[in-house]
Amino acid sequence: VPVFILAGLLVHCVFLVSIFDVYFSSPLVHGMTPQQPPLPPPAKRLVLFVADGLRADSLYELDSNETPQAPFLRGILENNGSWGISHTRVPTESRPGHVALIAGFYEDVSAVAKGWKENPVEFDSVFNESKYTWSWGSPDILPMFAKGATGDHVYTFCYSAESEDFGAQDAAKLDTWVFDHVKTFLNSSRGNQTLFSALNEEKVVLFLHLLGIDTNGHAHRPNSREYKENIKKVDEGVREIASVIDNFYGNDGKTAFILTSDHGMTDWGSHGAGHPSETLTPLIVWGAGVNYPQRVTSQFFEDNFLKEWKLENLKRLDVNQADIAPLMASLIGVPFPLNSVGTLPLEYLNNSARFKAESMFTNAVQVLEQFKVKMYQKKKTTLSFLFTPFKPLSDAEQINFLKKIRLFIQQQEYDEAVSLCKALIKLALEGLSYYHTYDRLFLGLSITSSFVGWTTYVILVIIKNHTSLIKTVQTSNKKSALLFYCFAFVGMIIAFFLLIQTCPWTYYIYCLLPLPVWYAVVKELPVIQDLATNLLSLPISQSVGFLLVCTLGIEILVFSFFYRSTLSIGLVVFASWPVITQLWVQAKRTALVWILLCVLLAVFPLMPVVGREPNISLVTAAGLLTLLISCFSLASLCRHENKYRNTKDLKLHFYQMLSIALSTYVVSSTHESLKNKQGLPLLNQIISWMTLVSSSLLPLLSPTFLFQRLFSILLSLMSTYLLLSTGYEALFPLVLSGVMFVWINMEQEALQHYGLSLKSKLAGFNFACATDITQFRLLHLDDIRRSFFFVFFLVTAFFGTGNIASVNSFDPASVYCFLTVFSPFMMGGLLVLKVVIPFVLVSCAFEAIQVTTQLSSKSLFLIVLVISDIMALHFFFLVKDYGSWLDIGTSISHYVLVMSLAIFMMLMNGLAQLLTTQRLELPRRTKHHSM
Repeated sequence: VPVFILAGLLVHCVFLVSIFDVYFSSPLVHGMTPQQPPLPPPAKRLVLFVADGLRADSLYELDSNETPQAPFLRGILENNGSWGISHTRVPTESRPGHVALIAGFYEDVSAVAKGWKENPVEFDSVFNESKYTWSWGSPDILPMFAKGATGDHVYTFCYSAESEDFGAQDAAKLDTWVFDHVKTFLNSSRGNQTLFSALNEEKVVLFLHLLGIDTNGHAHRPNSREYKENIKKVDEGVREIASVIDNFYGNDGKTAFILTSDHGMTDWGSHGAGHPSETLTPLIVWGAGVNYPQRVTSQFFEDNFLKEWKLENLKRLDVNQADIAPLMASLIGVPFPLNSVGTLPLEYLNNSARFKAESMFTNAVQVLEQFKVKMYQKKKTTLSFLFTPFKPLSDAEQINFLKKIRLFIQQQEYDEAVSLCKALIKLALEGLSYYHTYDRLFLGLSITSSFVGWTTYVILVIIKNHTSLIKTVQTSNKKSALLFYCFAFVGMIIAFFLLIQTCPWTYYIYCLLPLPVWYAVVKELPVIQDLATNLLSLPISQSVGFLLVCTLGIEILVFSFFYRSTLSIGLVVFASWPVITQLWVQAKRTALVWILLCVLLAVFPLMPVVGREPNISLVTAAGLLTLLISCFSLASLCRHENKYRNTKDLKLHFYQMLSIALSTYVVSSTHESLKNKQGLPLLNQIISWMTLVSSSLLPLLSPTFLFQRLFSILLSLMSTYLLLSTGYEALFPLVLSGVMFVWINMEQEALQHYGLSLKSKLAGFNFACATDITQFRLLHLDDIRRSFFFVFFLVTAFFGTGNIASVNSFDPASVYCFLTVFSPFMMGGLLVLKVVIPFVLVSCAFEAIQVTTQLSSKSLFLIVLVISDIMALHFFFLVKDYGSWLDIGTSISHYVLVMSLAIFMMLMNGLAQLLTTQRLELPRRTKHHSM
């Protein structure tokens, strides 16, 4: 068994990691030469304001009195500069957003795992290409660009990480800090000759990162007074800084200004996915070399924003976020960042036609350079007779393009040169993508064959060891040895091919993994033959019907990942199970409670995703309801005969009830305190962390009788879950556990119904004595339904209260009882814990069912493994790396979820066994009797 579990874990880890190699390896290449623009630039310096988390509509719209949210910036776009919307990509987080703005490329998804604060891949940026860059703002963003820069010319000034507090009185002070420090810096430079002359050089960048809007958006939502006030403060600050800088440089007209944002924010104060409120950010550019506002009579966009914002007559110039990097480079005349995939937005430039054509040509050559390096790398690692180049950009085509563009520029036909440059950039980007996904088909087929082989092998193991379908068959040693040599020979050929192509080591794993898996399957050939004979003796309609039901069940599970309401339909079908199978005849009361609770649970997937609108009164109600149920259970416990009762158990029960009451109080008082801008009370924070720690230990102190232990687990987990809740989801574990308790009873009835067991008294059932291996029975057809129920309940536990596959459905407000200072990994860990709690409840109930229905946990677990692997194969083919970023993000998380489900279930199985069977004994105090 341990070997099988280890092999399973290993295979699943390979499957899980594979999508990042197949779909999401890093697109960056190194080894290009910088392309210096040939003509003198219009500006000597650039000031970049990034208002973190600012939505386009929040900045551009007018308030109820028809006055602008940001009067100064509104004046700029109406009289002095150009404006538009910058379209960002997912993940809409601060780190990828800033990389796109300043380095000009969209970070690959694999970088998300590396976190916000580090440079997962070395890259070039506008800051690196500048002569000097001074930056002020958040410690999460600035060091990333300084660390990636060559030499010592990028300077950073950051406030402390503790300042980023969602519970603070006013997060706008983060922006005030930046504005004040910039003013002080410029004033002090007059007395420092070295600094003063550095500031007066060409190719200088000043970067102001303004985090207040993002922090206020998370804490109070983007429609709040605080968020809007913060926009006004930023507008005022930008006005002051622009004026101070102009005065500092004696109004020389050589400064260009850009204001934009790294990402937007949903109405419920989160970001990360691809909702328009997250991907549409403002862009306002003014100053040296920038076009003045262009008046138009009509312009067509698919959205209605122009009308809403009263900007129909000013030309709106939309760009992709990565286009801003080439725009900045062009304005101050530095080489375009080497990895940039942006296209220079010429409409923003106020310059000669020749300057625009030359800049565009530099842009095209810079993107083409990346294409050449990528092609060379792929050519080097592929056998020449197997290599198929990207036809539209063969070497001859490239030379032809460059010659034509040069000729057009010499003949002063600048418009033709520009359109040819754009065509070349488009082709080069297509070619980059072509070589980037060159090995996808070949790797995908390898992984698929491993998947199919593994699933087949698990099915054979189930049939051979856990059913009575076949007689044990022995294979001859000679045949076995021959088979081994054949597979070893094929393996050597594959390895040799990979070796001469100098493939990365991961390719060896993906390509060689199918061999041991299929070797194990082919070795069981006699079992397959025996099984085929058995199946053929059955009526065909029975086999086909069984297959259809299985397929339908799995498709419903896959469908539920996209449409949560499918879960509700499934739960209603589950409710009718006792009626269909005539179970209700023998257990009317249990069946009625089952139907009621299933229908109640079916309501949750129909509710809106959690976190949109906090409702603390519902959390309080859930806490009180838990206390009420605890009192009833306590009363029934006291009524039972003495063998289930002693004072120590009652004390524990009281302590757990106290913990629930405390959690309920802490949630309401913390949210009240934050509402009044008083921050997170220290006492509440201490209670929260103590509850979290104690909740994992308390169940182990309770008796191991079935319902007592399960109820103790529910109470402990519930106290932590309440602290992490902000709305109706607090009721979810209660209803889910109700369904689980009734499910355990129903399965007992089902066993009797099929005559597989005598009625055992569940109340007196003890987990600690339930591991007698001699009493385990073989699998029955009904056990497939049991396993399916388990997987279905697991998926319900995941998606019951929200689509956790989408990054933006995480609400930071969930963790405010534990911490309010921004800490991505701590917050992420707590949110994952919130997701795992319903999962643990289902796993413990399933453990109870395995034990009470006298099944070895391995046999049911194997069926569950087959179901989740078939689902995972579905999602492997549904992974996307194109289309809207919401689709891409969701498709990855679906695959990772199902894959983790299999790995997780192996761990959960162990955790459930530990939680249900182990008991900690506290040291007893010796009693002294007085005579």
